[in-house]
Amino acid sequence: MLIPTLNLNYSLLIQTLVGAFVILVVLIKFFNRGTYAKFAKMDRKTVIITGGNGGIGKETAKEIARRGARVILACRNLETAKKARDEIVEQTNNQDVVVKKLDLSSQKSIREFAEDILKTEAKLDVLLHNAGMATDKIQMTEDNLELTMATNHFGPFLLTHLLIDLLKKSAPSRIVVVASELYRLVSLNLDNINPTRSWFVPRLYYVSKYANICFTKELARRLDDTGVTANCVHPGLINTGIWDSAPACCRWAVRLVVKGFFKTPVEGAQTSIYVACSEEVEGVTGKYFANCKEKGVSRGADDEEKAKKLWELSEGLVNLRPTDPKI
Repeated sequence: MLIPTLNLNYSLLIQTLVGAFVILVVLIKFFNRGTYAKFAKMDRKTVIITGGNGGIGKETAKEIARRGARVILACRNLETAKKARDEIVEQTNNQDVVVKKLDLSSQKSIREFAEDILKTEAKLDVLLHNAGMATDKIQMTEDNLELTMATNHFGPFLLTHLLIDLLKKSAPSRIVVVASELYRLVSLNLDNINPTRSWFVPRLYYVSKYANICFTKELARRLDDTGVTANCVHPGLINTGIWDSAPACCRWAVRLVVKGFFKTPVEGAQTSIYVACSEEVEGVTGKYFANCKEKGVSRGADDEEKAKKLWELSEGLVNLRPTDPKI
């Protein structure tokens, strides 16, 4: 009995795969760019940047300090934050850069930070929610919240509430939330917004970014006519340590792609800087930006009812008090 054989041209196959890979890289580079070249001054402005001790947060802080603002680095790790502060001061000659302790996974830490800000700062022009984290295993915080969702969504949600009166007092002021296009890879399950298990834990980062967009859009609606704007940004695919949370089986491949083809932190900071500083964005609210341009979101992320429900659930999970400011 004759068995048919396949006459494969392995050389052609390899060339095709390499060619497809090169095209993919070119597309990533083309659609993953955008620079804010204008030098909008930030003199006499006060800006809080969460997670400003590394990655795009530090580069954002550095550029905003260069433009003359008082910059508050709100960070969990004070040691690295102080090093970042020294680097920013040295490179910008702006001495008005301060470090304050903030752990967004802890409601106690958030309340202590907000209390300190309200006592020491006369105004707040920009609140930039930059800090984010991802993990490869389920971890619950002291407030019984899943760690990724607590840090990336519930923490910013609570902090915004606690500082909203100062932002209103300082109007026109801005709230900027760093989200991610990776939200498009998941859905937002409002029946399980605080998961205790997941079939693939790193996806919770994507879920938290979906929540960031819904939160920002609902926040903008609630702040209409207050002089406080709220927008979110996609920084691009960035070469930062957050990709270390990739599963161990493919981590080496992820690192290879990230190091070779993703944006640098400086490039990744551009859209955050643009939305925080640009005169073009003055008065613009409830929008999503990528590569320093406004971009549309998915139908689900633009669903007002979904955003309102997320807001209500979040209010309960962050334990808002009767004495807390209302939005």
